[in-house]
Amino acid sequence: MTLLTGGCQCGAIRYALSADPYTEFCHCNMCKRATGGVFAALSGVRKDQLTWTRGEPSYFRSSNLSRRGFCSACGTPLSFDYDSKDTIEVTTGSLDEPERAPVQSHFGVESRLSWLKLCDGLPEKVTGVSPDSPVNRPDFKPQQDPDR
Repeated sequence: MTLLTGGCQCGAIRYALSADPYTEFCHCNMCKRATGGVFAALSGVRKDQLTWTRGEPSYFRSSNLSRRGFCSACGTPLSFDYDSKDTIEVTTGSLDEPERAPVQSHFGVESRLSWLKLCDGLPEKVTGVSPDSPVNRPDFKPQQDPDR
């Protein structure tokens, strides 16, 4: 595997992945809100396979169990991870060569917009189906705008 690199729009934050990521489109409402898009393209590796090589992201606690990394200078969304898991996902669009991280599945399909037709035919996963999913924990509390 050749190193994959990426970073924010202004260049204040750079990172490197030392393994091939697993890439999926997440259609959950939290990811849509966090990215401002109709889904989030996320490429995941183990936390020890990500190195911040210039600067470090700021974080927003999107729930009491997870956080989202972003550049405080330019606002680029950079990462998502659960405290209790050993994986982290970077935003695929922040990779220098996103072509090298092809999408492999859809996640959160219960929230996919009905008019979105993209990479149909890939495996689909529903949020919270896995019994060990953090969103199934009784103490899970999303930190979203209560007016939405």
